[in-house]
Amino acid sequence: MPDSSAPAPRFLAPAQVAELLGIEVDEVIALVTAGRLRGAQLGSPARWRVEETSIGDYLDEQTEEARRMALWRQADAASFPEVWGPQRS
Repeated sequence: MPDSSAPAPRFLAPAQVAELLGIEVDEVIALVTAGRLRGAQLGSPARWRVEETSIGDYLDEQTEEARRMALWRQADAASFPEVWGPQRS
């Protein structure tokens, strides 16, 4: 039997998500169609709605990606000859 105490997912309009993320509505819909945000076309006529909890998941994913890119840039910068000095034979 499903847990009836669990709250139902809350869905937001793409314009609300765009405002929260500081991006355009078209970008929100592109993120949904790419599977990076969870959403669906609901109602009649069908309109895009985005699951609110997926926004936090998306931001976590973006934060992790930024962290990894920063580490990669640090490692890449450390491999420049100017950093390690002249080669020794």
